[in-house]
Amino acid sequence: MDNEREEGIGEIQIANEVVAAIAGISASEIEGVETISGGMKNELVGKFGTKKNAKGVKVVVNDNEAEVDIAITMKYGYSIPEASAKVQDRVAQAINEMTGLNCSRVNVTIAGVDLPKD
Repeated sequence: MDNEREEGIGEIQIANEVVAAIAGISASEIEGVETISGGMKNELVGKFGTKKNAKGVKVVVNDNEAEVDIAITMKYGYSIPEASAKVQDRVAQAINEMTGLNCSRVNVTIAGVDLPKD
């Protein structure tokens, strides 16, 4: 379902996939996050289209409010609670700034930890 609003002289539609891509890219910018949904390296995130960036992210938009579920793999040695809180803050801020939607919830699932290779 797309987010639709009347603005000025016409209608603005933001596809949920776009909101999901914003969430995925912004989460990958947080130090300690290795991948989104266990397959997309941080340095590769910005080089793909929106469907790839949205992998591992679910977005529901209702009445100008977005709820986000995002699965991440952490780098070993980082504080999971601290990094998760930063992901929540960054994702909500990015969605609000780029779309004008109020991000009411950002649920973070830790899908794994990337262990160092000896």
